Amino acid sequence: MKKYIIIVVLLIIGTIVSSRVFFTKNSQFIDKEAQAEVVEEPKDREVIVTVEDGMTFSVITEEVGIGGTLMTEILTVSEEVYDLVKLRVGREIKFYFDKETGDFVRLIYPIDTEEELFVEYNESAELIAERRVIEYELRLKTVEGVIESSLYESAVAQDVDIRAIIELADVFAWTVDFGMGIRVGDTYKFIFEERYRNGQYQMPGEILAAKFVNDGKTIEGYYFSEGLDEDGDIVEGYYHPSGESLQKIFLKNPVSFKYISSGFTTGRRYVEAFNVSTGHRAIDYAAAAGTPIRAVGDGTVTFAGWSSAGYGNLTSIRHNSVFSTNYAHQSKFAVSYGQKVTQGQIIGYVGSTGFSTGPHLHFEMVKNGTKINPMTIDIPSDESVSEEKMPEFQAAIADWQKQLNN
Repeated sequence: MKKYIIIVVLLIIGTIVSSRVFFTKNSQFIDKEAQAEVVEEPKDREVIVTVEDGMTFSVITEEVGIGGTLMTEILTVSEEVYDLVKLRVGREIKFYFDKETGDFVRLIYPIDTEEELFVEYNESAELIAERRVIEYELRLKTVEGVIESSLYESAVAQDVDIRAIIELADVFAWTVDFGMGIRVGDTYKFIFEERYRNGQYQMPGEILAAKFVNDGKTIEGYYFSEGLDEDGDIVEGYYHPSGESLQKIFLKNPVSFKYISSGFTTGRRYVEAFNVSTGHRAIDYAAAAGTPIRAVGDGTVTFAGWSSAGYGNLTSIRHNSVFSTNYAHQSKFAVSYGQKVTQGQIIGYVGSTGFSTGPHLHFEMVKNGTKINPMTIDIPSDESVSEEKMPEFQAAIADWQKQLNN
């Protein structure tokens, strides 16, 4: 009997010991899991200020508790990187302060959609400022549709970011006239990047591939970068599958001229012969009467006749949904309203009709409804993909072609 009692007691003790071991190990496991689930809280306190109209950097820093001395130091170190005096309304400045000491740690300001300004202390406790590229999470999106009234309405109906629609129009701006050349039943399909930060959508990114069927004609465009040229500039653009650029350039000059008699000015000038003051958002090319005038780019003639606004015999050409050009004071016309013209085609001849004191061509370039200086405009390159880069280009667009034409 004593033997059985001893065995039972030993079993009870063993069970207790085993339980203790089990619970001890299990408790350690649970503790480790709990520790793993604990998210370390940021040690810095964040203060976000949205720039409002009339706000200055000094006012903002005072609101967040930064003294005048430090404020001046921040302005000084950042001046060559980005001048914080030029804050943009609507943008957010993020300030970070140490939670324990309350000391300033860093400042982050979005310069544009690609870069941010960081002002912070380095390892030597010196205040420094630098630009940093914003890193986005990129997601691909494919959109396609049929146009019933306009590209804009068709894409918006699919909840496409308006900025992506504008980019698509820019890709085909030199080959499709989105203002006058769109037809009901035209179709489109494009693949583009969407940019996200911290899981939140920010904006559309690069359009990678696009197809537009306009009045039965199919046009495809693919983004490709050849890298840097000899000057360190990026060589990039949108190209046909053949490697030909979708973009065009204008002729440098619309006429053979003796000299430029009057340049582009935004202010008013006095013309003694007519006793008036007027602006001159154009380039005047002095040339002999009868000198041929050539269209600087492909387009459609939207006006060819007498202008009572002082232009005399005037020809206007619409090149695409962005650009148009005007050719004034002609002696006679070589084209008529509604006619399609090609780059370099003769459209008229130099004269001195209208508000003119001698034979010359008054040439205007208009971009999105605003007259611009033809001498300084930044026109995209029309160069095709280089021969040595063609294999790389064809390999890069192969998958995009399959997706567009699937």
